[in-house]
Amino acid sequence: MTQTAIDLTPDSRAAIADALNQSVAETAVTTMLAQNFHWNVTGMAFGPLHELFQKIYEDHFVAQDDLAERVKALDAHAEGTLAGMLKRSKVSEYDGNASDKEMIKAMLDAQETLASTLAGAGELAAGHGDTLTEDLCISRGQTHEKFAWFLRSHLC
Repeated sequence: MTQTAIDLTPDSRAAIADALNQSVAETAVTTMLAQNFHWNVTGMAFGPLHELFQKIYEDHFVAQDDLAERVKALDAHAEGTLAGMLKRSKVSEYDGNASDKEMIKAMLDAQETLASTLAGAGELAAGHGDTLTEDLCISRGQTHEKFAWFLRSHLC
């Protein structure tokens, strides 16, 4: 049965919010990763990579807000500290001292991690009848898979 946030049980809301907070954390870390690479990329592919990393961090900045606001719609606490996000995230920081190919690979891994995390969060939401969260997760997951495709294309 499809339910809106208010119709979900407290346990369902808590489980879904936890999965969304995981997505927020990984999105926030990946946002900073993309901005770091945007600032520090060099080499023959500087122009297209500088632009791609900017598109990624701008997209992800908005996505953090969308995901965190869904957490709030579920009447839960949205993780808002960098330390908490870094602790929770499966995406790691990167110091930016890397070749363009290393940056692409690190960002590709981050996009694939995000797509997987969001697929899991969407599946969890669907299992609880929360199609609105499921839809948000599907949409975000598709975006991360598209960025992964763009990045993978640079490695061919």
